[in-house]
Amino acid sequence: GEDQYAMAFQNLYTKSSIKGVDTNNIAFLPITIDCGNELKMTLLESDLEDYPGMFIKGDGKNTSLQGTFAHYPSEIKNFPPRAMKRITKRTDYIARTTGERNYPWRIWAITEKDTEMPVNNLVYALASPNRIGDCSWIKTGKVAWDWWNDWGISDVDFKAGINMDTYKYYIDFAADNHIEFVILDEGWYNPEKGDMLTVIPELDLEELIRYGKSKGVDLILWTVFNVLDEHLEAACKKYSEMGISGFKVDFLDRDDQTAVEMTYRIANMTAKYKLTLDLHGFYKPTGLNRTYPNIINFEAVFGMEEMKWSSIQKDMMEYDVTMPYIRMMAGPVDYTPGAMRNASKKDFKDIYYNPMSQGTRCHQLAAYVVHDSPLTMLADNPTIYKREQECTDFIISIPNKGIEETRVLQGKVGESIIMARRAGTSWYIGGMTDWTAREITLDFDFLDNGNYEVILFKDGINADKQAEDYKQEQFTITPASKKKIRMASGGGFAMTITKK
Repeated sequence: GEDQYAMAFQNLYTKSSIKGVDTNNIAFLPITIDCGNELKMTLLESDLEDYPGMFIKGDGKNTSLQGTFAHYPSEIKNFPPRAMKRITKRTDYIARTTGERNYPWRIWAITEKDTEMPVNNLVYALASPNRIGDCSWIKTGKVAWDWWNDWGISDVDFKAGINMDTYKYYIDFAADNHIEFVILDEGWYNPEKGDMLTVIPELDLEELIRYGKSKGVDLILWTVFNVLDEHLEAACKKYSEMGISGFKVDFLDRDDQTAVEMTYRIANMTAKYKLTLDLHGFYKPTGLNRTYPNIINFEAVFGMEEMKWSSIQKDMMEYDVTMPYIRMMAGPVDYTPGAMRNASKKDFKDIYYNPMSQGTRCHQLAAYVVHDSPLTMLADNPTIYKREQECTDFIISIPNKGIEETRVLQGKVGESIIMARRAGTSWYIGGMTDWTAREITLDFDFLDNGNYEVILFKDGINADKQAEDYKQEQFTITPASKKKIRMASGGGFAMTITKK
């Protein structure tokens, strides 16, 4: 009875031989086939327009895989609590079309080394070019985010929640730390009513926008795909004139032809009104950010939100060093990192109001370098970031725009990754490991001649047990230097390298 094609496109990876692929389940793309000796083939899609996305299934007998698609909907109904549309019946065909057309690209990306995978850009390169013209208005950056920490500020004299005092506190925090945005996630309109043109009485949105702009902070509004689609031009016009920067759109949870068509409608209309998009509850990226550069991030990732309701059996540390190789080939990720409460394997628990991360503090810091992410959340609450100012300053110092070069220096799918990014003459390096502690040696021979200042955040000597334990070091290097770094179990490191 359950519709396998209706999902949020976020899950842990399953490892299997091709013959052993579960015939009762379908897999969403991208998938990677290991051909031995590090040779891998990754199946991706690009330029998916006016057509359903592809899934893969096995036949349980042969080493063959088969493509399968969500059928065209015949009945769609509204469901509480968010007035979300879901498919209740499907036709016996997958798409309707007239005349001549192009079908989506299906890509087998062949890589000889794992380190080539995260930097493969075929999905972007094969997508239709920019349709919106001038992109100078598009703004990206970092976001002080409310939902993951459950509006969980403390040490204040007002009741925290979806109200003016709380959002002004978030805006003040963003302004003090040069964070570009604050998001108003679910609750700024009544989600059950599905009317995003009416703001709840507790909020004066125009006053919040004015207050934010007076401090150099822009606001982003959360909404549901079909709710935005139902009010499309009215909502874009209203909120763009009010001064909103963009929308975080959530809960599409499907990729049949009508869902893909809705996505293009929304991308087109938001671009017309100079609004950006962060797509959540959304299918894997298919190069849409090339066609509509106002799309500045995608979820389709088993991100930090899962830590609020998953046990330690969900191995996030292995996922964190697998996803950048496979999922990031398709496009950027809104993983929402930044947990300041961090836990070893033995201590991790899913706690709703005070959520924690699996793995160490430095593993979290590394995410700001490892992830392709033009729009990046600071998922924890402003009160805790103020207490951890040294880490907060470091997170803010890592750019998520103006990156001119990206390299994977070392790593292996499912074990570890060490990513380096260059902006101008500065470099940023992030490293992550799974639950296995590792010692690596960094060779700085990729640097141009000269002397460089390094700020390094590495796992503290006791980070295997006290996951929040870290050590900050500062030192000078040249291209001839080498540096040994130990990553604890579930650990990582992050560094900034600035030319003297």
